[in-house]
Amino acid sequence: MDKIEKEVKIVVDAMGGDNAPSVVVEGAIKAIQEGSFHLILAGREKEVSDELKKYKFDNNRISIVHASQAIEMGESPVTACREKPDSSIMAGTRLLKEGKADAFVSAGNTGAVVVSSLFTLGKLKGIDRPGIAVMQPTLKAFFLLIDAGATVDCKPRNLLQFAIMGAVFMESVYNYKNPRIGLLSIGEEPTKGDELTVTTYNLLKNSRLNFVGNIEGSDIVGNKVDIIVCNGFVGNIVLKFAENLFRVAGILVRREFARQKIVPSLFKEAFDNFKKKVDYAEYGGAPLLGINGVCVISHGKSSPKAIKNAVRVASESVTHNLTQHIINYIEKEGESS
Repeated sequence: MDKIEKEVKIVVDAMGGDNAPSVVVEGAIKAIQEGSFHLILAGREKEVSDELKKYKFDNNRISIVHASQAIEMGESPVTACREKPDSSIMAGTRLLKEGKADAFVSAGNTGAVVVSSLFTLGKLKGIDRPGIAVMQPTLKAFFLLIDAGATVDCKPRNLLQFAIMGAVFMESVYNYKNPRIGLLSIGEEPTKGDELTVTTYNLLKNSRLNFVGNIEGSDIVGNKVDIIVCNGFVGNIVLKFAENLFRVAGILVRREFARQKIVPSLFKEAFDNFKKKVDYAEYGGAPLLGINGVCVISHGKSSPKAIKNAVRVASESVTHNLTQHIINYIEKEGESS
């Protein structure tokens, strides 16, 4: 797909995440060392500036926009966005709205990022609800899970739109040709599942998408599909279960090595490859698809590496004109229906 050739400006929520702003600033420095874009750090200016003093970098590549407030992880998204208009999250989406930036990256309160994006940027034409798209590993490569928590209560039309947005993302950013799409259900048969799943199955089957049918939980990481579609309630459970399963697997292996007195260093390369495969930091952040702008949500416990990769995903989404491609596909889908 066609690419946009220009300097990309990305706003990074400097106050978002469990270890902000130190980890976020370090990730921003790593990002500009590897990519050609300009970063705008939104947050309390003195705190951000003090962190930047720890590094040597091109001053023309990073700027600061002061935001006096920060939304904490445990706050109510809607209330926080209303009562903290000068928060780093609200400032970030506002810069997008004003055309002063091309993308927004945040490891802050996910709900607040979704609410702020909807309040400030609005939804794309033809999209009813946004979806969070998360990369997850499979036996051979990775798949995209959408939605991972933005929209809990879904209608069949929402799931169809998630599938469309996921397909466009995989095609434009990761160069997947005609990605395979599966609908998460309790059985492969079209009649299996609740009313939402059964109705959605028929919508996907009659669409222009490469829909391969229902996929069960046992096949999620089996490389049968490139995109798995579900509502945000189910998707968020799958995501958090997978994250902790990988963490527990690593702990159990280390314990077994200690019990059998096996030297872990002998298997360092294998361990490193496993960690790289399952580490969310490798995939960067999760695009919030369906809003009128590029927004990437990172894990609250993001490392500098995760922030760096989230910035990369945001930059690639802008340069590949992701938002416009989604609009174009939705319009064609409407014309053909």
